[in-house]
Amino acid sequence: MSAMEITGGCLCRKVRFRITAEPMAMRLCWCTVCQYFAAGNASVNVVFPSDAITIDGEPRDYTSVADSGARMHRRFCPDCGTHLFSEAESRPHLIIVRNGALDDRELLKPGATIWTDSAPDWARIDASLPQFNCQPPPISPAPPRTE
Repeated sequence: MSAMEITGGCLCRKVRFRITAEPMAMRLCWCTVCQYFAAGNASVNVVFPSDAITIDGEPRDYTSVADSGARMHRRFCPDCGTHLFSEAESRPHLIIVRNGALDDRELLKPGATIWTDSAPDWARIDASLPQFNCQPPPISPAPPRTE
């Protein structure tokens, strides 16, 4: 049996990635920061273990503080501007991949909508999905520290 391989990258193909783990979750996020790079809509994010991704090319890193207060690293292609990843310093074991950057955008279906309190009045939020008005509980606990 061959290992799972999920691939993706940016519009200009200068940044490509390969993931060798199952997705952990997919969420629609309406936080104000996500609305910036989702053209005013919710971003569509797939969560993977960070140790399962290999990146070819050099995405640019923009550090910001999320609505949750977490210090985030937002990574995007420096040439075409495609948003690719987010990583929270408080959760280094997880990487959030933009669904639009995946070669297979049908990999998973959304499992929740988060930051609904930040959504504009015109937003169409799927009532069949669990909803969180702000940051939901962690997807998985951080691995134990080895010190």
